[in-house]
Amino acid sequence: MTLHLMKLCAGAESVEDLAARIAYRCKVNKTAGRGTVHDHVTRMHPRREAELLDGGSIYWVIKGVILARQKILGFERRIGNDDIERTAILLDPAYVLTRPQPRRAFQGWRYLQSEDAPRDVKVQSAKTGNGKEPPPELGAKLAELGLL
Repeated sequence: MTLHLMKLCAGAESVEDLAARIAYRCKVNKTAGRGTVHDHVTRMHPRREAELLDGGSIYWVIKGVILARQKILGFERRIGNDDIERTAILLDPAYVLTRPQPRRAFQGWRYLQSEDAPRDVKVQSAKTGNGKEPPPELGAKLAELGLL
């Protein structure tokens, strides 16, 4: 059964900030010979790794609202400069916008069941949408007000 992670995108103000972070990490990884993969390094290793690798995604919470997700490709253990073992969550660089779903602040990451995950948004542009869904920032405000 597929399982997902939910993670705060700390410091991000918008989906564009997430896109910039993805581009930066892909560039760093390409230079380091790891390919153009987006990695997010975290202290803990998920105990439910097999379920996450069965089609799971990481859902990004930006300013209190889930707005995007990335497919989880794998996990890699890494030793930091401080000799502490960490886990790199390897992610598909392509992100998918989701219907805005408000979330309270939390630390670390949380598991997210598929039935609780927000639906994907089919948009032509992250800024303008396609007339069916509002742009991400407007959608976040509407979701925050309970209107979406």
